[in-house]
Amino acid sequence: MNEAFAHTSVLLAECLDGLAIKPDGIYIDATFGRGGHSAEILAALGEKGRLIAFDRDPQAIESARRFADDSRFEIVHSAFGDMEEVIGTMGLSGQIDGVLMDLGVSSPQLDDAQRGFSFLRDGPLDMRMDTSRGQSAAQWLANADEQDITQVIKEFGEEKFGKRIAHAIVEYRQQQPLTRTSELVAIIDQAVPVKDKYKHPATRTFQGIRIYINAELEQLRVGLKAATTILRPGGRMAIISFHSLEDRLVKRFMKEQSKGKSYPPGFPVTQAQIDEDKVLTLIGKAIKAGADELKQNVRSRSAVLRVAEKR
Repeated sequence: MNEAFAHTSVLLAECLDGLAIKPDGIYIDATFGRGGHSAEILAALGEKGRLIAFDRDPQAIESARRFADDSRFEIVHSAFGDMEEVIGTMGLSGQIDGVLMDLGVSSPQLDDAQRGFSFLRDGPLDMRMDTSRGQSAAQWLANADEQDITQVIKEFGEEKFGKRIAHAIVEYRQQQPLTRTSELVAIIDQAVPVKDKYKHPATRTFQGIRIYINAELEQLRVGLKAATTILRPGGRMAIISFHSLEDRLVKRFMKEQSKGKSYPPGFPVTQAQIDEDKVLTLIGKAIKAGADELKQNVRSRSAVLRVAEKR
């Protein structure tokens, strides 16, 4: 692990409050990152407590070595979408007291130019959270249809100039390979006719490609369902999202699971039957970073925390 890439955990105190940690409980940090949230969860656990962390980034797995002597901790090199299967194999399904998900790309991933996540630093156009498998952004952009590139940039990046950018990418690759983040930034800058003075022109495109390469939204859908399965009654999930696509998905999921099944008006069903179908109870309202945290960590400005409890 390169300690030069510092990481500040977002909404740390709020996450711990939301999880309502029991000293002897079993908890999951589904997105270990550099272990900021995990360290605080471990500090709140007693000798009989247990923390299981997940991450698909080999560098994150490496950074977890500092907890190697703590018998209460273990880390799994896997995406959190695999939680249900992994926890089931451990014989712990239905016994988990809390699940934390800190979504999106971490600060160390952004700060390391070699990972290819940042449009502010030149590096290989990779963007994989797990560099040990899958295709890089450069490999995908080298062969993807223009229509597919357009769809990814518009749908996952919410970029209104997605078609222009995709066309420019295809034109560029016909002349030479597209392998560097700086090349993609230059293509985007030339393709976008109107610049947002509050946002870098490459922000949305980089987001869209990154989400697609890592199947982030699908992982989130599967992970949310997994969390509801592995939690014990009274167990909580705390989810931090960083952009509207993630937050809408989390908000919708929690709302649907807290309402139960929908029935047509006048359908002969009792309130007790409706309540039986409810899986989650929403805990408080969405939480955002306060003024003090915003001053210390600018990346917390878009963070939204939502908490729910299994019924």
